[in-house]
Amino acid sequence: MFEATIRADRLADAVAAAGALVDECRLRIGDDGLSIRAADPAVVAMVEVALDADDFESYAADDEVIGVDLTRLADLAAVADGDDLVRLRLDAERRVLAVEVGTLSYSLALIDPETVRKEPDLPELSPPAEATLSGAQLDRGIAAADMVADHLRLRVPEARDSLRIEAEGDTDDVTVELGPDDLIDCSLGEADSLYSLDYLKEMNRAIPGDASVTVEMGTEFLVRLAFEVPDAGPRISYRLAPRITSA
Repeated sequence: MFEATIRADRLADAVAAAGALVDECRLRIGDDGLSIRAADPAVVAMVEVALDADDFESYAADDEVIGVDLTRLADLAAVADGDDLVRLRLDAERRVLAVEVGTLSYSLALIDPETVRKEPDLPELSPPAEATLSGAQLDRGIAAADMVADHLRLRVPEARDSLRIEAEGDTDDVTVELGPDDLIDCSLGEADSLYSLDYLKEMNRAIPGDASVTVEMGTEFLVRLAFEVPDAGPRISYRLAPRITSA
């Protein structure tokens, strides 16, 4: 059993965050909310999305795992205004998710969850460096790096006094340096890793400028970007494997 009502903008934020990496996913339904964990086809990046029961206008559910086409669900969320209510109801017998937005009713055919790529295991890591910055600052760093290169370096200098977002192109270089006064919070240990901008740009599209983004990183280390969409939105985190540059 699953019946819920949610604001369209909250649903759209959750779907867009997962859709940055995958077109379909396993949606885990529980009495405390919904969650998604999925890896991209190359298994270079993964996403986690959680909507708590309290993020819904109404919510009632038993434990269930369903397969969902995120592209089609995103299209449905897009037909509504942000504060419109979207009603969701699982029809287990017909294997469809009934979606209602105002006068629109739609039966979204579900995917067999066994045919969806297996959810990745969460790595147990202890990142040596962590910094929290605004989504707008992260966006600025990614945009600056994208002007000169196709990879971005996250680095903490030896003085441990700043987070540097760097990129080296064929002719030009760029650095965005964020000190303690620029960061919301920080615990800066050793960190120096290179990451694909193609992935980071896709992830960044889901990050609001006014969100606080916690970046966990290290040297040739998986980076984690974690944030919560303001105004009772979903909790989201991305992980991205580094480009290994040492022999």
